[in-house]
Amino acid sequence: MYVDSHCHLTFEGLADRIGDVRAAMAEAQVDRALVICTTLEEFPRVHALATAYDNFWCSAGVHPDNEDVREQSLEDLLELAAKPRVVAIGETGLDYYRLNGRSIDDMAWQRERFRVHIRASRATDKPLVIHTRSASADTLAILREEGGASGVFHCFTETAEVARAALDLGFYISFSGIVTFRNAEDLRDVARFVPQDRLLIETDSPYLAPVPFRGQTNQPAYVTHVGAAVAALRGVTPEALARATSANFERLFEVEAA
Repeated sequence: MYVDSHCHLTFEGLADRIGDVRAAMAEAQVDRALVICTTLEEFPRVHALATAYDNFWCSAGVHPDNEDVREQSLEDLLELAAKPRVVAIGETGLDYYRLNGRSIDDMAWQRERFRVHIRASRATDKPLVIHTRSASADTLAILREEGGASGVFHCFTETAEVARAALDLGFYISFSGIVTFRNAEDLRDVARFVPQDRLLIETDSPYLAPVPFRGQTNQPAYVTHVGAAVAALRGVTPEALARATSANFERLFEVEAA
């Protein structure tokens, strides 16, 4: 019934218990998941999960916050995107949250990395998985400059104005367990107004477990709690929300219906 549109199953806390993760998914009626890549070094493990299980798919990319890793070229991304069950480019974007004494000008390497991912998305016609933190103005500006991209702003935490700008560019908006947090009322307002046909839900496992599991290791099965929270905000049933977000996942990532 549900789809977790963004999870990190190769990360500590989940990688060594995939059988348990999948059993919990089945019990919770979470039918499918998109396993996200954050480095080129990680890609073989991410891709192995997508090829081992017929309800997993994966992305190819280098997270904006990862330093001291192999830098991708456009050719690298095109090669990985051509592999079976790779349905997205990313996780990519900009993250100025941890500058560690640097200026925004010093983050030019992040902006160039982002541009390479956008170009790979255009060349392959595969959607971008966008991460943006404390960098929404530059994220949107670069997307406009590069042009022609589509995808999803994942784990959305920005303002309604940023959401509108992303929607105007043709992007989807995905909500995580943060929408259940006590201090997230502004984000809940955003979750109320995003059009139904541009809405996704995710866990961002193993991070950001929703209430009532906050502080614990997150897992794809918990996307049901994100879905229930968003459904309540929008005045629809969890089942209707699950149907809508699953259909959106299928359309954006060109995945066949379950």
